[in-house]
Amino acid sequence: MPIVDTGRWKLNYVEEGSGTPLLLIHGLAGDHTAWLPQIAEFKSRHRVIAIDNPGGGKSSAVSEPTSMQEMAEDVLRLLDALGVESAHVVGRSMGGAIAQRMALTAPERVRSLVLAASFARLDPIGRRWLESMRDFVLRGGAWSDWAKLFSPTFVSNAYFNTHPEVMARIEALIGDESRDKRSYVNLNNAVLASDTMDEIGRLACPVLIMAGRLDPICSPAVTGWMQQALPAAETAWFEESSHFFLMEEPQKAMAVLSDWLARHP
Repeated sequence: MPIVDTGRWKLNYVEEGSGTPLLLIHGLAGDHTAWLPQIAEFKSRHRVIAIDNPGGGKSSAVSEPTSMQEMAEDVLRLLDALGVESAHVVGRSMGGAIAQRMALTAPERVRSLVLAASFARLDPIGRRWLESMRDFVLRGGAWSDWAKLFSPTFVSNAYFNTHPEVMARIEALIGDESRDKRSYVNLNNAVLASDTMDEIGRLACPVLIMAGRLDPICSPAVTGWMQQALPAAETAWFEESSHFFLMEEPQKAMAVLSDWLARHP
């Protein structure tokens, strides 16, 4: 897969299809493969670009403290390298924080913005979960134990209880012992420090908020703050789902995204 050297990191990405560019940015504990269903769905009508964030997949490690602003600047440099003037941007969780910074830094580059299971500012319970995940890593815990301990926060109780095979695959993925712990800690700290509440009202592009009603990390309270700051934004709730609602309610999630992109060509 191709790599773009942005000057700060080397970013791995995949690109499929043609048409209006669609950029997909994953969350804290993943890579571009989190978007495989969306790539398959949208490549027939969009130029779909899915990146490995710094510290994820085959992109460079994050060996020093960083910020959402730095990551946003490097994603914009990747778009420069690919000759992409503007794109629809879909960011999940941490990816949504990066996407917000992109839209605030270079509003002309973002055609529309989708914030999926994301935040402008974490609330106390979301912060506590992120701090607990980070501190477990700092204490030297194994990724496999981290995965078993924290995977129940990503899905609803009902999904966890009724999809043991899926949860086993998720735990195997996020419990991969090759994951770089320094990168995770630096990225986790960047998420904890991220706060655009006083700025997102300046967003000029259309915004769609997608949120899991049962999400303890990016909670309904956090979604409510974004709704207040962005009164023109649309919101799609996933009533039975948690942080991974794209997986828990895949048909609804795909339909919401398809409708959004069709209405914002």
